[in-house]
Amino acid sequence: MEWYERLNDYFPEHEMKDIGQFHALIEDKDVYHKEETEDYLLLYAEFPTFLFIDYLLIHPDTRGKGVGTKVLTRLKEKGKTILLEVEPVDREDEDTVKRAKFYLKNGFVKADRIQYRREDHQGETYEMKVYYWSPEKDEPQERILDKMAKACEEIHNFRSHRFYGREVANPDEVLTLKQ
Repeated sequence: MEWYERLNDYFPEHEMKDIGQFHALIEDKDVYHKEETEDYLLLYAEFPTFLFIDYLLIHPDTRGKGVGTKVLTRLKEKGKTILLEVEPVDREDEDTVKRAKFYLKNGFVKADRIQYRREDHQGETYEMKVYYWSPEKDEPQERILDKMAKACEEIHNFRSHRFYGREVANPDEVLTLKQ
């Protein structure tokens, strides 16, 4: 399956969903969508008050040519808050620096009060950062946390027992609001 292989080649193993879970989300979850072109691959969920970008992959040949910005602009036009997860910046990994800069350049804010830690398939803890864009000026991070919790429940945990034998992102365990 080409689109899954593209994701699997780019994203770290611990960030990847099982192919079966992807199929279940796409086929059985009305809020989950996959868009694929030669230039990009986008998997996202659209809820009544927000969008959750699960994966955005720009083809290497078109990076830096505005494709990602156009995708984000089109999503912003829906007038809803947009959430996504980004691995922490590692100065020794240029891709992490570029990704963070890309989202910041496109008006996203790092939710610096939200701590987000998950476990991979081997039980190792890893951290992700929550970034968001909101049409509402100064949307409180408490509301961002609530929306991220819904994304964990509805997307990451969708049939997770079937594919992983466990709940992979219990919001009460993986999300914390720093004071």
